[in-house]
Amino acid sequence: MATEALVRQLMERVEGNPDASTVAVLRELMNDSTIESSSPPLSIAQAAKLLNTSVYTLRYYEREGLVHPDRDAKGYRVYSAFALRRLVFLSRMRVSGMTMSDLKRYISLVEQGDATIGQRRQLMLEQRRRIQAQINELSLALEVTDYKIESYHAALPSTATPA
Repeated sequence: MATEALVRQLMERVEGNPDASTVAVLRELMNDSTIESSSPPLSIAQAAKLLNTSVYTLRYYEREGLVHPDRDAKGYRVYSAFALRRLVFLSRMRVSGMTMSDLKRYISLVEQGDATIGQRRQLMLEQRRRIQAQINELSLALEVTDYKIESYHAALPSTATPA
């Protein structure tokens, strides 16, 4: 499967199903096919559209050293399969609330190689704890919202007509 199609499917499946696990969806997609590193690179506009973000965000990630797009013969940015996979990761981490400081640290560790796997795992464990706390807080907020909706429903005059 072409990288672009894989990324699109991943984003659609995860965003279309709030209960979907990105990891589970990614594993499912990867079992069906492989990310083709030979896929033609995308322009910055194509990459931004695919990832549902702005070209400004992609340039910002580049300035911050988080992604390193190649350049074509005219000097324009082009995003390889590797860069697109990294951008998917970055976008998911930003949505989860990971700070730019932590992202920079993580990417720096990745670029240092396998000797940093333990440190990277620790960063991901810390991020997972933060995400779980957010989920717990949002679950409580959802329960309060549901309670209010139910209380307003009970207070509405009955509109049912007898049969």
